[in-house]
Amino acid sequence: MLFNSPVFIAGFLPVVLLGFFLLAGNGRQRLAGVWLTISSLVFYGWWNPGYVPLLVGSMLFNYLLGGYLVRKPSRLVLVAGVVANLLLLGYYKYTNFFVDVASQAFGLQWSMSQIVLPLAISFFTFQQIAYLSDAHDGAVVEHDFLNYSLFITFFPHLIAGPITHHREMLDQFREPDNFRPRFDNIAAGSTLFLLGLFKKVVFADTLGATATPIFADTAQGIAPHVADAWTGALTYTLQIYFDFSGYTDMAIGLGLLFGISLPPNFDSPYKARNVIEFWSRWHMTLTRFLTAYIYNPIVLRVTRARVAAGRPQPRRGKMTAGAFFALVAYPTVLTMFISGFWHGAGWQYVVFGLLHGFYLVVAHGWRAFKASRGWKLDSDSPWKRGAAVLLTFMCVVVAMVFFRAPDVPTALSMLRGMAGLNEALPLPSFVVNLPPAPWTIGRVIRSDFALIAVLLALVWLLPNTQQWMRHYKTALNWQPRKHWAENWSAALTWRPTPAIGAAIGAMSFFALAWTFSSAPTEFLYFQF
Repeated sequence: MLFNSPVFIAGFLPVVLLGFFLLAGNGRQRLAGVWLTISSLVFYGWWNPGYVPLLVGSMLFNYLLGGYLVRKPSRLVLVAGVVANLLLLGYYKYTNFFVDVASQAFGLQWSMSQIVLPLAISFFTFQQIAYLSDAHDGAVVEHDFLNYSLFITFFPHLIAGPITHHREMLDQFREPDNFRPRFDNIAAGSTLFLLGLFKKVVFADTLGATATPIFADTAQGIAPHVADAWTGALTYTLQIYFDFSGYTDMAIGLGLLFGISLPPNFDSPYKARNVIEFWSRWHMTLTRFLTAYIYNPIVLRVTRARVAAGRPQPRRGKMTAGAFFALVAYPTVLTMFISGFWHGAGWQYVVFGLLHGFYLVVAHGWRAFKASRGWKLDSDSPWKRGAAVLLTFMCVVVAMVFFRAPDVPTALSMLRGMAGLNEALPLPSFVVNLPPAPWTIGRVIRSDFALIAVLLALVWLLPNTQQWMRHYKTALNWQPRKHWAENWSAALTWRPTPAIGAAIGAMSFFALAWTFSSAPTEFLYFQF
């Protein structure tokens, strides 16, 4: 079931919300939790009921193992639990990939039927690994199966995040006030949900209709024209931005309707001045997980090994090449390799991860060099800041080509087209497929790039939804960055006023009409 589908908006959500309010409003908090858990399992099973037992079995296994770790912390048991979770994920997500790789590498004739990837398995696997680690470290203060089940299955974040921690959700599940209907939560949650829906169906799906045929033609061996290649790369880069931004707004908004604040997960990443900042703004809870459970343990292990070998720890602003490689480059590249491979079973995702690993090493190296010279790390000049944002964005665009392409050769063909290295074609494919009159090549190219320019202006110049609603409860414990235009216009700050309500209502009517008149499309992160 999709957030942007009529059956969810007109059927599932009103029924679940009404049942929740009836139970919670009468003081039956635990029954309201049971209702939400069962409803979330129905939401998950709508895709394929056969995989509900897999989700329930995974929850039961990790709940029991977590209870053991709470009582008797054991490194061996923790590692066994993590491996068991990763083996389950690996079987469904990577078996076909490894069989194909082995078959090609050794000239074997191995083949097997395609294994269907269970919805959300990557996300609920990571959440449960984090839970086991927290249980081992003594961070789990309550062990209740209902609250644990709701923590994992809560449908606003079940499919594509945010990736939550047990403690931050448990504290909210225990608070009776969160289970009572509140006007401010309903107003803010509805606004976020409808804005996210608008981003998804109006912006993301429209951009996808342009990007998809270009990548499909390239995958068929048609070398893209330079205009085609840039159109495909830029429209997909904006498509995934509005798709994931829209999903995040909808998820946080849905959580607020039920009195629950989900952690922030998206903070205008295309405004980042470097790739380090980009990853602190894009899929923030994934970055948090990778940092806490992969990057930091690698750095700690390397640091201990260096200390045992008698190597001095680098002083602030003073780092040798060997120390930089051991403490920065190696952990960063390995973490981003894992991040890329987590996103999908394909070499293009490996390249995506390694490319971002390279970007991060360069960014860290440049900042270390500036620190060693006593230079300011970030300039206050608007021109230098703008140039840094543009350079970071272009690096992201290149990596997004690998993220979107079905394989590495397709991505390389797209990049050759972007560089103007493919042989000239008579017409770009998106022009060939248009009616002959009154279109001209110039008008088509101008219209596509005009749309891209307008959307980039929205991304770079306007406040994001969290900034717009900064004076009201949205994401969990989140203080949005101050936007430069916040004091310039009252319209850039959300208030529950008739004028803003009318504007949101008009956008909502347009988005809902679009939603109910066409088949819903999946959010891009659902495939991971």
